[in-house]
Amino acid sequence: MKFLSATALAISLATPALAFDLTQMNDAERAAFGTEVRSYLLENPEVLREVIDVLNQREEAAAAANDITMVQTYADALFKDPASWVGGNPDGDITLVEFTDYRCGYCRKAHDEVAELVKSDGNIRFIVKEYPILGEASMLSAQFAIAVLQVAGGDAYAKVSEALITLRGEPSPETLQRLATELGLDASAIMARMTSPEVAAVINANHALGNEMKVTGTPMFVVQSTMLRGYLPLEDMRKIVAEERKG
Repeated sequence: MKFLSATALAISLATPALAFDLTQMNDAERAAFGTEVRSYLLENPEVLREVIDVLNQREEAAAAANDITMVQTYADALFKDPASWVGGNPDGDITLVEFTDYRCGYCRKAHDEVAELVKSDGNIRFIVKEYPILGEASMLSAQFAIAVLQVAGGDAYAKVSEALITLRGEPSPETLQRLATELGLDASAIMARMTSPEVAAVINANHALGNEMKVTGTPMFVVQSTMLRGYLPLEDMRKIVAEERKG
């Protein structure tokens, strides 16, 4: 499909002065025109490379514009959701939202760099959207983290989130209960809360938001008005934060 689009664009660029309607050609004229186009592209293949570059740029620009529109449309769910944990500087001038899955390798890779970004900057409000999509272990971890937030509050959640993202091996109810106990939390209350409608409502809402925003993998970030799909190194994240501050 991209090749066909590029070919059409190449034709329009190669024949800018011609104004004609291809649909008005008869079969013979259409065949002759196709032969001429083919000959031109075979003799000048670099045109297609140039055109594909232009097409990619247009698609990227359109995608970026669409992402900005989605962020604006779902701003309340992203930035004002009372069910999501808020860290960093609550009054920061930049808000960073992360859709995360504790069993996601790239989420784990990004974890330390996101933490360093938030800590070193000092003026970033950081929101976490629990987004379990990698199976039962992911769901169990998200349920546990949300239950901790609802039962024990934000400080306990931060400790549990750190433990879950660095946890080796698969989580189990026994592992999670032991973790809660080690952190001095009410393990029984948290384990009971995990399967509650309140916890399910948070996960369902995050999944619904992710579906609307075309989140197909984790991590996915929203930096103020910019959507970042996938892992990005720390320095690149810093550049985006700086660009957002410039407006």
